Amino acid sequence: MNILFVANRFPFPPHRGDKLKIYNLTKRLAKTHTLYLVTFYEKRDELNYLSDISPYFKEIELVYLPQWKSIFNCIPALLSTTPLQLAYFRSNAMHRMVKKVINHFSIDVVHTQHLRMSQYTKDLNVPKILDLPDAFSLYFKRRSETERPWINRLIDRIEIKRLAKAEQVINKFDQVLVCSVEDKNYLQKLHQVDHIDILLNGVDLETFDCYEGHDYTLANTLLFTGNMDYAPNVDAVTYFVKEMWPQILKINPNTKFIIAGQRPIESVKKLESNSIKVTGFVEDISDLYRKSTILIAPLRFGAGTQNKVLEAMAMGVPVVCTHIGFEGLQINNGDGVYMEKGKHEFITRVNELLRDQDLRTRVGKKGLNIAHKRFSWDSIAHQLNQYIKAIK
Repeated sequence: MNILFVANRFPFPPHRGDKLKIYNLTKRLAKTHTLYLVTFYEKRDELNYLSDISPYFKEIELVYLPQWKSIFNCIPALLSTTPLQLAYFRSNAMHRMVKKVINHFSIDVVHTQHLRMSQYTKDLNVPKILDLPDAFSLYFKRRSETERPWINRLIDRIEIKRLAKAEQVINKFDQVLVCSVEDKNYLQKLHQVDHIDILLNGVDLETFDCYEGHDYTLANTLLFTGNMDYAPNVDAVTYFVKEMWPQILKINPNTKFIIAGQRPIESVKKLESNSIKVTGFVEDISDLYRKSTILIAPLRFGAGTQNKVLEAMAMGVPVVCTHIGFEGLQINNGDGVYMEKGKHEFITRVNELLRDQDLRTRVGKKGLNIAHKRFSWDSIAHQLNQYIKAIK
């Protein structure tokens, strides 16, 4: 089958988020299908990675969209009804490129990644899938409820209404996919549709492999990973350091907190201290998981599921998280991951795991087992293949 993938970001290197998912899915589907890719690239040096993805695609078409142009696109959108998230990725060249590929190749199915790219594929007369990483309007709703400058919250509230309207485009797609039950239920209720299904996020079990098993004697290192210019991550570590870290350190004075992830903004860098390390980009993040006692994910807004949680589970590392993304895992509380909504409950659970090696071992091994059974990219690519066959 000839499948066109329309992606909002160049899918390499696959460190996080959108790139991670599209790379791992196409890598596997290329074994049984002929794949085509149309995507943006933001920086010229991304072209150096063409050789890394070209084995998986018969044809790759790229549209240059530098950041300055994306920002310029947003200026007129401020006075329109277009969500900034869609305006940022607006491009006449992309419209032309998608039409060119559809006209020149016998495309059987179009896979559109993200609401941002739906503007280019919604009217195509080809069976099509819209793959959403999360419910965008739910993400902004949660973000608007956090403590942020009033102007930011005002913009978020405007964006929520615009996104909710833009999400109605899901009616133009034969199949809509989200990665969590929470997002599915939210979108189905909001838009009164019934063609939304689940496509879980996955984890690379070759990269995130704990070999002989995680060392549960390690008892003094908390880890947070993620892109550190991403608003939910920045808010999470800032909130944790301000509201929870002092009380954890008081009970466990030898504990270290590592914030690992590329592009840390200045407010994150300023969190560094004798007990807190901000690493910036880490080439082999799996090595940090091996050396960590607990992964924490104290996110206060966001949607979908969290890659960091899946990676920790695959490495056998116990996780303590908030409710954000937990429902998407479809597991019981304590099966590799403890979900604690309240600040004091979160602190208590972290302290409990720090002092109890047997508990760490039980929780970590449960997560490891679940990750291998449910979250391998092979099984998730197989599920996507079934969705593709169903609409063809």
